[in-house]
Amino acid sequence: MSVLTDDRAATARGPVISPAPLVPPADFGPTDRLEGWTATAVVTALAAVTRFMNLGSPTDAGTPIFDEKHYAPQAWQLLHNFGVEDNPGFGLVVHPPLGKQLIALGEALFGYTGLGWRLTGAVFGVILVALVVRIVRRISRSTLVGAMAGLLVVADGVSFVSARTALLDVFMTVFVVAAFGALMVDRDEVRARLHTAWLQGRVAETPWGPRLGVRWWRFGAGVLLGLACATKWSGLYFVAGFGLMTLALDVAARRAYRVPRPWLGVLRRDAGPAVYVLGVIPVALYLLSYAPWFASETAVGRYQAGQEIGVREHWWQPPDALRSLWHYTYKAFHFHSELTNAAGNHHPWESKPWTWPMSLRPVLYAIDNEGVPGCGPASCVKAVMLVGTPALWWVAVPVLGYALWRSVVRRDWRYAVVLVGYLAGWLPWFANIDRQMYFFYAVVMAPFLTMAIALILGDIAFKRGAGPERRTLGILAVCCYLALAITNFAWLFPILTGIPISPNTWNLQMWLPSWR
Repeated sequence: MSVLTDDRAATARGPVISPAPLVPPADFGPTDRLEGWTATAVVTALAAVTRFMNLGSPTDAGTPIFDEKHYAPQAWQLLHNFGVEDNPGFGLVVHPPLGKQLIALGEALFGYTGLGWRLTGAVFGVILVALVVRIVRRISRSTLVGAMAGLLVVADGVSFVSARTALLDVFMTVFVVAAFGALMVDRDEVRARLHTAWLQGRVAETPWGPRLGVRWWRFGAGVLLGLACATKWSGLYFVAGFGLMTLALDVAARRAYRVPRPWLGVLRRDAGPAVYVLGVIPVALYLLSYAPWFASETAVGRYQAGQEIGVREHWWQPPDALRSLWHYTYKAFHFHSELTNAAGNHHPWESKPWTWPMSLRPVLYAIDNEGVPGCGPASCVKAVMLVGTPALWWVAVPVLGYALWRSVVRRDWRYAVVLVGYLAGWLPWFANIDRQMYFFYAVVMAPFLTMAIALILGDIAFKRGAGPERRTLGILAVCCYLALAITNFAWLFPILTGIPISPNTWNLQMWLPSWR
């Protein structure tokens, strides 16, 4: 009796069928375009109604409130002085110019009024909602989950107030979130190109895999991150965080498509272009934002070479203009670094980063409780407070814990990328705890928190393999939570917008002692 060899025996038993696909399914983004844009338009319209409602109020007797007193007049000077600030006595000129240039656009249309200096921020606040809808729709592959994320941003007190005040944080947040969205599109495009290469049999032609061509969405992310840095220097945290994230996504993509040596492939094919796009391009955009400063004869710190610093003496030294900008930047950095509690710098509304995830110490932007009519013999209270909607922010700790578990244990890339965005806006502030800090630094964390919550709501409502009863209960729970968040936002609306309320109502609004 003859004995079959191993190969002939395997052939006799039939072909071997893999229990899992050799490569990921051809899923490179949501396909319900009409529904997607309809949902985006509806949620964005709701955001526009809330952000633009009575935008010009309140003011401090016609002047800006809180730190608007720095940026609104600086923007006005930019508008009337050929794009430069030439008077350091006008305010603290310690931030890059782009955010103030954007504020100046609104002032050019409506003058030096509350509506004028807040208009551009409100437009950006509406854009932020649209971006979150589109991004969450893409990473979840669900238009409904994307719409829920947008509704949560609409109902978030932090995102709402930041869009209605002339501060810089809303501009940086929009640029950061837009860059994040561009990298999510880039992830899908990379996988689509690798899928094509796999179908054509080109994946294993070299150990490091195929070239991916020009990645325009990643290039766009570099431009947007440059704009973020040209608004506030904390944009640098996202350059670093998103740079590592996009390379990690590249490694995961090359591994998924069976590239023989995916890490070497990323180092050889992707790392160099990533450094160019997320390193050189942001620096170029940052310098470009200073174009009026370079062209000016009177801008703050423009001609430091030969005065506070020496002139250029060697060919390898940068031009005097760049050296003057570097010195000016150093002085601004020195101002920030010396703004510490140890040096005696204290503010009644400052906070430390461990209080930010749950909005434990908000910021009171404005309050008037003397002679405000409408409350009988007592004065009404008019206030604007930057505070997170508790239904969203008070669940931050379990949300972040769950996102971390899904990222590490379940290897769920959706939660991992959102967590990168959140942590890039939070963890760097722990490096110098003694520094004077405020809760408005957490504005950039808000959209990533809502993204994580929306992903969790999607998992609850649309759990895979769930029966009809479980799905009904999940949808009911999600609807109840959304209703709670919106109701919570509506309850806080008076202290987010400066609507007069009675002292008793004001006391009811102060849910925590640390809010006072």
